[in-house]
Amino acid sequence: MVQFEELLLKLQALKPEIDDLSDALGMKGMLSEIQQLELKATEPGFWDDVEKSQKVLQRTGSLKGKVEAYENLVAKYEDTHALIELANEEEDESLLEEAESEVEAVKENLEKQRLQTLLTGEYDKNNAILTFHAGSGGTEAQDWAEMLYRMYTRWAEAHGFKVKEVDYLDGDEAGLKSAVLLVEGENAYGYLKSEAGVHRLVRVSPFDSAGRRHTSFSSLEVMPEIAKDTEVHIPPEDIKMDVYRASGAGGQKVNKTSSAVRLTHIPTGIVVASQVERSQYQNRDVAMNMLISKLVEIKEREHLEKIEDIKGVQKEITWGSQIRSYVFMPYTMVKDHRTGFETGNIQAVMDGDLDGFINAYLKCASLGTLQK
Repeated sequence: MVQFEELLLKLQALKPEIDDLSDALGMKGMLSEIQQLELKATEPGFWDDVEKSQKVLQRTGSLKGKVEAYENLVAKYEDTHALIELANEEEDESLLEEAESEVEAVKENLEKQRLQTLLTGEYDKNNAILTFHAGSGGTEAQDWAEMLYRMYTRWAEAHGFKVKEVDYLDGDEAGLKSAVLLVEGENAYGYLKSEAGVHRLVRVSPFDSAGRRHTSFSSLEVMPEIAKDTEVHIPPEDIKMDVYRASGAGGQKVNKTSSAVRLTHIPTGIVVASQVERSQYQNRDVAMNMLISKLVEIKEREHLEKIEDIKGVQKEITWGSQIRSYVFMPYTMVKDHRTGFETGNIQAVMDGDLDGFINAYLKCASLGTLQK
């Protein structure tokens, strides 16, 4: 049947790309590393250093996951190929819809794994620290910041990442003034680094009794979580520590003791905070890790020789230079100004459907076609 023959050609056109993906992923290298890591796990005294052994096991599991994903893609291709050939021989039109769906699934799986090959940055595989800031505009901007907070939480959870709230400062009437999330999982930073910048909202404000249209801004800062064993030394005299009582979203998790910690890096004016841990000591440890991560990220981005070269407050929020606009009124559209990618399904986006934007950014970044 012509339909099945055309479908088979469409599927077979993906085979060279699947074969090329094996080299792009470094399958041979991964299989070799897995073998070496498994041998290391059998060495005497392997479990004496628990932290080190856990890293070996995590790395092994991560590599095995990638190998399994690729092998599943190959198996899916072969199964779909067999299904189409059988349906064609039997001239069974009832299988046409299923065959079309399977070919599309192979194509989507291939595209998803191919995007991983673009995550080649030094910190792309790390966890991501997301910091939300409401812009000027009072309650409307604070509500927008909370909407973004929810959007990224939904995206992370849908992709199997673990989300941990590190800090949260309530808005005056609604929303939030600032918040920090830790997104844990492989390549979290690699995917989310594309989301850093100013996000613009246009809508009829629910907080305006006159029903007027408002434009609001909120910013998202994205940093990789840097491993604690990174050799970064910050002199104690360069850090100012403040303690305060913690409070979560909506006034929840209020502590009776001043366990929340705010650290200020005096030379640069950079401020980080943590309030989710039980003790002041634990919160200081989390905040210190965030400060190191932020300084290392700025050093890399500014191409500086050392952290001491960072001067002054880093003013990364520039209102009016938004990376993306979210328009609820007079029409519905979300458009990324760097890649040109857009969609009219704004509700899906607000529910965490961000893959189109992230994928478009990774592709444009690899081709050097991002708009400034």
